This record gives sequence, structure tokens and C-alpha cells, in this order.
Amino acid sequence: MQIVKGMNDILPPEQKFWEFFLTTAIAALKMFSFLKIDTPILEFEELFKRGVGASTDIVEKEMFSFVTKGRDKVALRPEGTAGVARAYIENGMSSWPQPVKLFYYGPMFRYEKPQLGRRRQFHQLGAEIIGSSDPVSDAQIIALSWQILDNLGLQNLSIQINSVGCLKCRGEYRNLFTDSLCAKVGNLCADCKNRFKKNPWRILDCKEVRCQRLTSSSPIQVDYLCSECHDHFRSVLEFLDESDLPYALNPKLVRGLDYYTKTVFEFVTQEKNAGAILGGGRYDDLIEFLGGRSAPAVGMSMGIERIIEIMKQNKIKPRVEDFKIDVFLAQLGDLPKKKALKLFLDLEKEGFKVAEAFSKNSLRSQLAIAEKLKIPYALILGQKEALDGNVILRNLSSGVQEFFPLCKIIEVIKKRIK
Repeated sequence: MQIVKGMNDILPPEQKFWEFFLTTAIAALKMFSFLKIDTPILEFEELFKRGVGASTDIVEKEMFSFVTKGRDKVALRPEGTAGVARAYIENGMSSWPQPVKLFYYGPMFRYEKPQLGRRRQFHQLGAEIIGSSDPVSDAQIIALSWQILDNLGLQNLSIQINSVGCLKCRGEYRNLFTDSLCAKVGNLCADCKNRFKKNPWRILDCKEVRCQRLTSSSPIQVDYLCSECHDHFRSVLEFLDESDLPYALNPKLVRGLDYYTKTVFEFVTQEKNAGAILGGGRYDDLIEFLGGRSAPAVGMSMGIERIIEIMKQNKIKPRVEDFKIDVFLAQLGDLPKKKALKLFLDLEKEGFKVAEAFSKNSLRSQLAIAEKLKIPYALILGQKEALDGNVILRNLSSGVQEFFPLCKIIEVIKKRIK
């Protein structure tokens, strides 16, 4: 007896890498206040046709779908976001305090040619923020992704980012893009000829060199964004600039799924044959499209096998650390929020375990979370403190507050927490 092609055993010597990956990722997810969700491996086929897109490669070519004895059309999940969106609607999460921050990990299934770190059964870890249209949520998902990969020891990473606009501004771009390719359709690959009829801008996602060459002079979406999408994207980039997260604008990045709107991004490594190891973006219309109440959302997912393979190539030794939160970061207002995200990353880089509630604007609700988690200290940034370059340090046991320069707070925390 032999294993099915494209499947893989994870033997005991390999488990230490998986344990290290999950321990590291979950620690970062908990610091960003994400809650775990498990969705079924098997869903109705229609969920992915409607959610992911009937004309995508995943649905047309790669999905393991079949008819049950009860004549139901079902499919093994090819990705995680559609299932989480279905669970959000079906379990009434729209009535929960918004946004709802969820993470998951587990096996996914795609019928494609097995390649480095990607088999027909592979594993993904993903995170979703549902119920927030704030650009800080986009930046937070990207910062979380960077933090996980950085804590795993991965290097030589680059963040590719773009905006694909919304349904309002995508129509004009679609017409201009198709007009630019009308005379070139005959030279496209077979897949892109089909995409030209059903979903033209998916041609930008093609990996064929000839198709990339033919679209090199085509209009780009970012030049035709409506004012709302333009302002949103600019704000996301400002958050990334403030947080010192390195990124490169990639105007041809569209991702391979139909539900994306506005921000899309990928993390790319320079390792041989690895390519993109993490991707995501905003999907403001998916919840409503699947029948739920309108809920803007943003998320990401990463391929675990690919990341572990890169860890091995770079001789990164797995390690497991205990999780304990040292300080809670609270903020009030847009400028403090930007300063707080940068401070969050700086504190974590210094080895502190930090918690936050960036999506909440009430100081009382933020500090209630800190007290529930029994965190000893809170750092509070208000509008005045952000403008003056200061921060408030509050002892959550005694209630005593002190003011310190923002540039010196890390040294202060080092002395208080030993």
C-alpha cells in the first residue's frame, strides 16, 4: 500500500517544526487578540463557487468536489476564508462586539501538480478581521503576518502590495483593460483566453511569461481608484510607513480569488522556488454576497509546508517559548493609533509580550480587556500624548499613572518588568 499522490505523512521528527510554527504563530495571534475557529473540511460546493469565484482556477480546475449518496454537491475546502465567512453568518457573529477577529489552521485540498511546500493536501494558517473598514485593520493584518514570519527567523522577505479597488471603480478599469488587450487576445495562453471572456483582470495573475509581456503596457487599477479606495490605500501605506514595515508597490498584483476588494498583498521570499509564502487582502463584499449583513473584512493566509521548508533550508532550529503578556497598549484617536502600532512592534522586537485592542476606541473597554487578562502594566496614548511625544504608564494593580517620553518608554519597561 502506498500513499495517495500529492498527500504526505508528517512523521515524528517533523513534528517539532510544526509545534514551533504553531506555538510562534498562536502567540502572535493572541497578542493581537485573535480567537480560534475551526470550520469543517467538507462544505457545500456552492459556497466556494459563490465565495471564491466560479471562474477562478481553484474552482474550475483544482477543487476536490463530488456528489454524496444523498445527492448533495460538496467539496473539500480549497481555502479557509469562505468557510469562516459562512460560519460568521450562520452563527450570528454580526451581533457580537465588532470587529470579530478569528484565526484558523488546518488542511486544505487542491487538485494541482505537487510542488515545493504545496501538495494536494496542504496546510494553511489564516487570520480574519470581520466588521472593520478601518485601514488600521489592513495594516494590522500585515504587521501580524510580518511578526509571525520574523519570529520564526525567516529573512529576505519583501511585502508586495496593491489596491484592486471596489465594485464602483473596477468597472471603468475593466473596460480600459479589455480594450488594451483586444488586439492581443490571440497571443494569450489558453487559460487567459478563457479569462478574457469571463474575468479579464485575472490575466494579470498569470505566471506565463508571454502573458506578462502582453500586459506590460496595459492600464493599472491603482490609476483609476475612486476617492474612497484611493484614501483607504493611502492610509494603509501611511500605517506601514509609520511602523517601518518594508513594502513595494506592485500595480499588477491582483491575487487569484474573486472576493478581494481594495488592499491586496503578498509576502515573497528570495529562497529558490518558494515564491509567495503568504497572501491576503480586504474582502468587503463577501459576507453580504453570501447572504449575511454587510460586514467589511480583511485577512491573510500562509502555507505552513512552504514556511517549514524554508526554515529547513536556512537551518532554523525549532524552539518553543512560554506565552506571558507583559504590557497592554491602549490608544485614543487616529494619530495615537498609528504611534501605538509602531510602539507595539518595537516592544515585541525587544522581547516583550504585548496585547492590544486597536479596533476599540473606548479607553474603558480597552483597559477592561487588560484587567481580564491580568496584565501588570498598560501604556496609554491619547491625542495630546501623541502630539507631545509622551506616553502614560499605568500600574493596573495600584492604578498609579506616570508620564514618560515615548522614546524612553522601552527602557522604562525593561526596568519595571524583569
